[in-house]
Amino acid sequence: MNKLGRGHRDKVQQFMAITGSSEKVAIQSLKASDWHLEGAFDVFYSQPLSRSHTDSRHLEELYNRYKDPYADMIMADGITLLCADIQVDPQDIVMLVLSWHMKAATMCEFSKQEFIGGLQSLGVDSLDKLKEKISFMRSELKDEQKFQEIYNFAFAWAKEKGQKSLALDTAIGMWQLLFAEKDWPLVDHWCQFLQARHNKAISRDTWSQLLEFAKTVDPGLSNYDSEGAWPYLIDEFVEYLIENGIIQKNHLNDWSQKR
Repeated sequence: MNKLGRGHRDKVQQFMAITGSSEKVAIQSLKASDWHLEGAFDVFYSQPLSRSHTDSRHLEELYNRYKDPYADMIMADGITLLCADIQVDPQDIVMLVLSWHMKAATMCEFSKQEFIGGLQSLGVDSLDKLKEKISFMRSELKDEQKFQEIYNFAFAWAKEKGQKSLALDTAIGMWQLLFAEKDWPLVDHWCQFLQARHNKAISRDTWSQLLEFAKTVDPGLSNYDSEGAWPYLIDEFVEYLIENGIIQKNHLNDWSQKR
């Protein structure tokens, strides 16, 4: 590694600290991604080799530590214990990212296949290795594509079994958690609007379209198109913002006159 420049050496050290890989693997992954750290993580975790580093016996022991005594699943109490073991608050968004890696079907539940398969995909077979992955999982939220996948995953994960829509209180909690990562300035107004005007469960279409709205429409709504194909709830939200003086209507007028 002495032949590498300081910037490259720093990336190798970061990569090794997060993945627990050897220096050789770190350099190979970084070279394969043209020395982009995020790309190197993708290279590393997409390799079958990362799965082979896990010990199935250790994974079985971990699963048995958290498994519910009355069901062949990890339930809320087991997840609370897992959070205590890895020193993460159960409400921390990193638990959503971990659930995404496990492809968990339901909040606060991990089947044996989900738990073991998710840890294998992360190259983890011990609590220490899982702790080391926490910073990597947080970094995934900065990746636009992965954030969108995690956001879309959260809808099915958080809704009640057998329901097509997401309970309003649950949706609001998830939005506040997710949009805290994006610093969307209208999230609190959106949640207040829903409680004041809507007070109903949230459809998948509204869930997915809100992310698109937050990504593409600026907070002052200067590029909002009232003729666009937004769900009616988002159109009503815009009216609510204007009615309550949160957004000045002339912002919309200025934009429409430029069309």
